[in-house]
Amino acid sequence: MVDFHCHLDLYPDLADAIGTCDDARTATLAVTTTPKAFRRNVQLASKSEFVRVGLGLHPQLVHERWNELPLFEALLPETRYVGEVGLDAGPQHYRTFERQTEAFRRILIACASHRDKILSVHSVRTASKVLDHVEELLPRGSGKVVLHWFSGSAAEASRAASLGCYFSINQAMFKSDRGVSLVKKLPPDRLLTETDGPFVEIEGHPIGPGDVLEVVRLLASTLGNEVDDMRRTVVKNLAALVSRT
Repeated sequence: MVDFHCHLDLYPDLADAIGTCDDARTATLAVTTTPKAFRRNVQLASKSEFVRVGLGLHPQLVHERWNELPLFEALLPETRYVGEVGLDAGPQHYRTFERQTEAFRRILIACASHRDKILSVHSVRTASKVLDHVEELLPRGSGKVVLHWFSGSAAEASRAASLGCYFSINQAMFKSDRGVSLVKKLPPDRLLTETDGPFVEIEGHPIGPGDVLEVVRLLASTLGNEVDDMRRTVVKNLAALVSRT
């Protein structure tokens, strides 16, 4: 299985959450929300076969953690994975949008200079702007983007695919007809699964780390595939994403 966006360090016990992913043999990207959280995640995941750690600066926290941006740039050579980063123009965060944009552009420039980084990107109400910055600052061959919990339009999804982006899908995206319709329009060879745990909830409780079987089932049903075929497709897509060739 694949859980390409999970906040393992926001569960009560990070070491236990990592162990859960290993026990389930779920390839998991443990995203972080601040650069200061990165090293602890790396330390506890250092012996994990299935968990990799992303270096993040969440757009919703940029205004509070702006002073950690130099730390982000200093830590970047230590990992191939970046996340969670991006832009958020929701009502609660629009007032910080200018600073978010400056931080995101600096992150993209830094990633392009190191090359071969894989980014898990937040794009709430900002898909077109995110893609503008990616196209300008992280062109094909200099890095890869996975759009986490993508909620843009079909046209924006098509543009993202043309730029080489992948899409990580979680259970919450199937709760609306619009979400299901959008998933149907995404290219099957660019689909990954995610939990976004612990933020996604199931029956009032946070989804477990690496608990992606239900989203695989929902994807299979939506796209008219067998569940095991869908699982294999997602694993194949991950292999293509992380390939260095």
